[in-house]
Amino acid sequence: MTDHILIVDDELAIRRLLRVSAERGGYSVVEAANAAGAISAIERASPRLVLLDLGLPDRDGLELIPSLVSRDVPVIVLTAREAAAEKVAALDLGADDYVTKPFDSDELLARIRSCLRRSDKGHGRRRRLTVGPVEIDLDGHAVLKSGTPVKLTPKEFALLAELAGHSGKVLTHTYLLREIWGPAHTGSIEYLRVTVRALRKKIEDDPARPRWLLNEPGVGYRFEEAVI
Repeated sequence: MTDHILIVDDELAIRRLLRVSAERGGYSVVEAANAAGAISAIERASPRLVLLDLGLPDRDGLELIPSLVSRDVPVIVLTAREAAAEKVAALDLGADDYVTKPFDSDELLARIRSCLRRSDKGHGRRRRLTVGPVEIDLDGHAVLKSGTPVKLTPKEFALLAELAGHSGKVLTHTYLLREIWGPAHTGSIEYLRVTVRALRKKIEDDPARPRWLLNEPGVGYRFEEAVI
């Protein structure tokens, strides 16, 4: 059965471009020009994923995200290239990913596929994770890179497990600091940067040009999925 994707954007030209891209990827498309239309389309079409513009004429797109998340509908937000604050807010509300305008259609399709794969895996935390050359034993607190043991500190392991457990998804600085260091340290971004640098030295072939642990400027970090 073809997956339905709901496109929510008030600009007709953008909706047409998104439709062409999605249909090229084999998806069926439903469109809405505003928040009211989006809610109606969700009830009618039960989409597998929503591409959501935040600048809607009748309601802030951010307000729709919690409702979509509560329905287990993955959300990819469409944002302006410099709108870092909107990206962070959307991700903290539960959006799965974001794509900046103007967007590359191949990147958009890759983000859609990644998002749907995560959704298909469900929300249960797997006890073993494999992403690219990195294997993580969550119960044994052990990490292998290309079959070779990697020694990590407790914070490094916790950060790697959190990122790899959401591979392909951007996790914000605030989220990671809250989950790894606790609510009292959500502003201590230097803790996160230092740990990321140390982790890259241990799992990347070239820490200066990371392949797996990627920075999303002004937003957070993403552990890249292996391309199969």
